Amino acid sequence: MKMSRLGGSLGNPPVALIMVDVDFNVMAPPTYGRGTQKKARLRLLKDEVRRFIFANPGCSAQTIVAHLSHDQKLRNHGLTPRKIRFFIPRHLNTDVIWWQDHTAGRRVYGPEGNDESAA
Repeated sequence: MKMSRLGGSLGNPPVALIMVDVDFNVMAPPTYGRGTQKKARLRLLKDEVRRFIFANPGCSAQTIVAHLSHDQKLRNHGLTPRKIRFFIPRHLNTDVIWWQDHTAGRRVYGPEGNDESAA
């Protein structure tokens, strides 16, 4: 039998066996909880978005994201204007309305009883 330079016979690659005496968990165990941190973060985001829209009626999703990310330091939320556009109708549909700003071609948001939506 001929041996190659790498230690295996010709046609068969060398094989190295390492014995490991450790049990590996395939998946982490399931976590059961009430999701209080997730609910608190959602409530904080709802309150901050609602507060900004009520203080600045006629604002766009870009200005909301800029306010939250830079002024309020909510940088770890991964906010984008697209996420805010999906977030407002889903979570704030009873308090906030949107209408199309035809001069800029974008959605603007305001409180439910705002008179600017008729313009």
